[in-house]
Amino acid sequence: RVEAFRDAASAMEQEKEILLEMIHNIQNSQDMRHISEGEREELNLTANRLMGRTLTVEVSVETIRNAQQQESLLHATKMIDEIVNKLLDDLEDSKIRLMSLYGACTSDVPAGPIDQKFQSVVIGCAIEDQKKIKRRLETLLRNLENSEKSITLLEHQKSSVRQSCNSKQD
Repeated sequence: RVEAFRDAASAMEQEKEILLEMIHNIQNSQDMRHISEGEREELNLTANRLMGRTLTVEVSVETIRNAQQQESLLHATKMIDEIVNKLLDDLEDSKIRLMSLYGACTSDVPAGPIDQKFQSVVIGCAIEDQKKIKRRLETLLRNLENSEKSITLLEHQKSSVRQSCNSKQD
C-alpha cells in the first residue's frame, strides 16, 4: 500500500506539471492571436486563475538518497541548468546539448550523440531521480519544439505580410 501511495502521489506530481504546461501552451498559442481582444483577455484571466489554483497544490514525494546519490543529483541538475541558462544565447546549440543529455537518459538508441559524462552522473542518481531528470529533459525539449514552431509561424507571417506589401507597391 505504501508503494501504491507513493506511485499515486508521483502521478499527481506529473499531472500538475502537465496541467501547468498545457495552460502555458494555451496562453502562448498562435490561436490566441486570431481571436478578439475581449476573448483573449477573458482567456488569459481564466488561464491565470487556473495557473494560480494549480500552483496552490503541493504534492511531494521525497526520495531517500545516500551522499553519492545526492551529489550526483546536484551535479546532473547543475549540468542541465547551465544549458538552460545559455538557451537564449544560442538556441540551436542548447537544443543539441539537451538532446545529447536526453539520449544519455533513455534506453532506446538515440538519433544523435550521447553525453557520456552526463550518463555516468545520472547513473549515480537514485532511480526516482533518474526518471525526474528524464521527464525534465523531455519537457524542456518539448517546450523548445513549441517555441521553434511559434518562431517559424511568426517568421512566416512576417514574410507573408512583406510579400503582400511588396505586391501592393508594384
